[in-house]
Amino acid sequence: MTADKRKRVPMVLQLKGSVISAIANNVLLFGIFGTIISILHYYQLPVSQPILGSVIPSIVLGLLLVFRTNTAYERFWEGRKSWGSIVNTVRNLARQIWVSVDEISPEDRKDKITALYLLVAFAVAMKLHLRSESVNHELQELMPASMHHELKIMNNPPIEVAFWIGDYLQRQYNCNCLNSYQLTSMQELLNDLVDNLGICERILRTPMPMAYAIHLKQLLFLYCMLLPFQMVESLGWWTGLIAALVSFTLFGIEAIGLEIENPFGYDANDLPLDTICQTMKRNIDDLISLTPNVRSPQSKIATTEDLSLDN
Repeated sequence: MTADKRKRVPMVLQLKGSVISAIANNVLLFGIFGTIISILHYYQLPVSQPILGSVIPSIVLGLLLVFRTNTAYERFWEGRKSWGSIVNTVRNLARQIWVSVDEISPEDRKDKITALYLLVAFAVAMKLHLRSESVNHELQELMPASMHHELKIMNNPPIEVAFWIGDYLQRQYNCNCLNSYQLTSMQELLNDLVDNLGICERILRTPMPMAYAIHLKQLLFLYCMLLPFQMVESLGWWTGLIAALVSFTLFGIEAIGLEIENPFGYDANDLPLDTICQTMKRNIDDLISLTPNVRSPQSKIATTEDLSLDN
């Protein structure tokens, strides 16, 4: 609790994660412009024009900003839900593979472990794909060298990883290590992974319409340029400071929407994809350290006989 309080106190002055650096030039520009208007008003030049306040009503600009921010946050939250779904699906599919797939030969365990790490590789490949980055050492640690080499030439690496996982499941079914119900259940979970990949690609490749973004930026500049003319008569030398504060508020809201509309990058306010992938890797490591309590056929028969005698 004490540590949390210490963190909250300086938050108003915190620069990391804020959009101050992105809007500093605009704030400085309109602060200086407001000061210039104050100087002109001091020398009794006719710069005071309160009627300009009706050119762009504040409520109209506010509604545009709210729509911009809400749309961006909706994209951010949809991306977060997709990655949360990926984490849960990987856990469920890994658990089912580890417990349900029978091990007939010593090589079967190695293949099973490879399949589990391919689930993490799917998430890592998806992260790199959304960031438009090429296959790197992160994936090399999660798969055999031959797979890693083949993945480098693929246009959509996570789809290829999903194919390998599906191929493994089908081979286990053909070897009678899985029954049809287990295969169907696992294939549905694998389909969920691919569906979430499609959702994130839709977010990434459907940006905010450029015309809307440009028009909103133009309205913000026009509003902040006209603001000193409206305030100078009543505020005098405070005009520059108030103009800077208003521009800080308006451009800050617009910059927040711009930053979070693509939540898959490296910005401080983007989704922590690296941390999410590391969490999945730790989950798989923990799962592999466990030994499933799978009964042998003889013990199953004995248990059935015991139940019959009890009845």
